[in-house]
Amino acid sequence: MVTTREIVLFIPSLLLSLSVHEFMHAWVATKLGDPTPVKEGRLTLSPLAHIDPLGTVLFPGLAVFSALALHAPLMFFGWAKPVRFNPSLFTKKLTGWQGTAIAAVVGPLSNLALAILAALLVRAMIQTNHVNEMVLTFCDVMIQLNVLLFLFNLLPLPPLDGGRLIPPTMESVHDFLSRYSFLIFIVLFFLPIGSHGAIGWRVLGPVLQFLHMNVMKLTGAY
Repeated sequence: MVTTREIVLFIPSLLLSLSVHEFMHAWVATKLGDPTPVKEGRLTLSPLAHIDPLGTVLFPGLAVFSALALHAPLMFFGWAKPVRFNPSLFTKKLTGWQGTAIAAVVGPLSNLALAILAALLVRAMIQTNHVNEMVLTFCDVMIQLNVLLFLFNLLPLPPLDGGRLIPPTMESVHDFLSRYSFLIFIVLFFLPIGSHGAIGWRVLGPVLQFLHMNVMKLTGAY
């Protein structure tokens, strides 16, 4: 069951995680030569530049409300306004797909980095015997949230970052997934199958647990 402390810390954790994710997209695209993120005010860590009404406000709000109303675990979920970039403006010696893939993958990698940093902080607190319960909960929320964002954003469903990693040789696959990605997403994560819930969570659940456990083990926090 979700605790009040988790609810209080979920919002700043989500805003920080999504802001870093989108900032990294903007930073790499800018470094590759595209001025679009700067012109659109996205090269910033300010959450105000990245808030999406649905993904940053409505869906997280519904997740919190559902957790409180049903006395259930909080389902960490959300997204920010995507950073736009134009591969044709990249000045580095890369193909359009290579530049796009690099600019896309840094978002999920930044979430993995945040999870590792949070686990390192847990390790430091344990080793120094200076454990603060509020900070510990914040770190736990950050680890769970960012492991989920890392894995979720690598799904090959446009417009998720994983969809940008589909190579040009698979253009027909990309087009099909682009056309039906929303329907696929709903079926995978919101359509219960039998008594075991949606198939997407049944598949991703063990992977999320594996990643979470190994982030903790990697940093020595577990």
